[in-house]
Amino acid sequence: MTQFEPVIGLEIHVQLASKTKLFCTCPNGMGEDKQPNTSICPVCAGHPGVLPVLTEGALALAVRAGLAMNCKTNTYSSFSRKHYFYPDLPKGYQITQYDEPINGAGFIEITYGPKDNLQKKKIGIHHAHLEEDAAKSTHLADHSLVDYNRAGCPLLEIVSMPDLRSPDEAYAYLTEIKRLMRWVGASNCDMEKGELRVDVNISLRPVGQEKFGTRAEIKNLNSFKAVREALIYEINRQTEILNNGGQVKQETRLWDKEELVTKPMRSKEDALDYRYFPEPDLPPVILADDWLTQVKAGMPELPASKEARFTAAGLSTYDAGVLTSSREIAAYFEEVTKSGKVSLKTASNWIQTDLLGLLHADNKEIEDSPIPASSLAELLEFAESGKINRKQAREVFEELYAKGGKAADIIAARGMVQVSDEGQLEEWAKAAMAANPKAVADYQKGNKAAIGALVGGVMKLSKGKANPKLISQLLGKLLG
Repeated sequence: MTQFEPVIGLEIHVQLASKTKLFCTCPNGMGEDKQPNTSICPVCAGHPGVLPVLTEGALALAVRAGLAMNCKTNTYSSFSRKHYFYPDLPKGYQITQYDEPINGAGFIEITYGPKDNLQKKKIGIHHAHLEEDAAKSTHLADHSLVDYNRAGCPLLEIVSMPDLRSPDEAYAYLTEIKRLMRWVGASNCDMEKGELRVDVNISLRPVGQEKFGTRAEIKNLNSFKAVREALIYEINRQTEILNNGGQVKQETRLWDKEELVTKPMRSKEDALDYRYFPEPDLPPVILADDWLTQVKAGMPELPASKEARFTAAGLSTYDAGVLTSSREIAAYFEEVTKSGKVSLKTASNWIQTDLLGLLHADNKEIEDSPIPASSLAELLEFAESGKINRKQAREVFEELYAKGGKAADIIAARGMVQVSDEGQLEEWAKAAMAANPKAVADYQKGNKAAIGALVGGVMKLSKGKANPKLISQLLGKLLG
């Protein structure tokens, strides 16, 4: 049996978050409450004689997306017509970028694998080009419906190099693209609304061989889970064909999510089949230096830079990755720690384990958190200073999440503030020692664990208000 290596490339279509469509002033986005065929005009409906006009907002978002992926911004780009007939394409052609895209070659770095053995890998971006979306078809039992609200919406098609070698790498690549697009505000990437769709190209080659095998394309996958499952199936299908002496056909296939199989759709088209030629109604796009400088100046610090800062400050690679999984989580974390009174590790643990756990259970994002970053910072400052213990901090946290308010007020109302006065602590310590002479004797004979009984005695006398760390130190001193 020959061992084969998968060669995978992805084409990702993300709907840009501009206010209007790509070539007209119709509102962008499908919208759950939008009635079919209500957000259209003669331009996006393909009426004869109308002229497209490029939307600057979509162009700026395409450039921002390219910068996030380390792409070369092409100051000269152009549009072409891609011809094919389908009911969801009212003009009979699609306006797209072909040989002169807005974004040239780039790369992103993916992280994948188990928490205790994370792997990093650089994946090349061939290019990322602008194009208009087609309409949405709905196929029923005896007829089909077409909603043109989506026709003309701005898409950025991100074409990877064939650098991916496993379904896990492909999943990590998709996750990173989604993070970057949302981070720079280029797209919301809501897959349920069709704002991120994926085409997969996959071929197999014998391990050690440089030449690529014959590839199959899987069209219009609309979830990361579907991409992973389709790749696993296709690897097994092609492996069986090749090991049985057959040849893989170059074709386009569809993923059947019910049967969990890919099925033939059509033979794979080549560029000649689309009869590309320059779009005569649109001039070339030439970016002015000052315009491009302005776009670059508006870019936020990218997640890779934040991750590097967080790890340099002492966080693990895994923790830094979680805290930069979205721009909003990173901002929340930095707000909690900006005073310098809360350690990065403490804030990281509370945000990941306590806050994100509750938010996930309630199907909320960090921006919907009932506990503002300033409130969590206040609570953690109490805990870090030793004024309250971890158990008390958890009780206050739960009340803040359920009812809101200020940590200081809840702590005061519950009488939680720990006593750190040395005189009072010494009085309790001596009383506990007098009440438990056996523990004192055991400790002095070398059983250091016996101090736990004395600490417990002090906590009982103080009704839980004594600072346990200071008590342990004081008892050790008194016991010699």
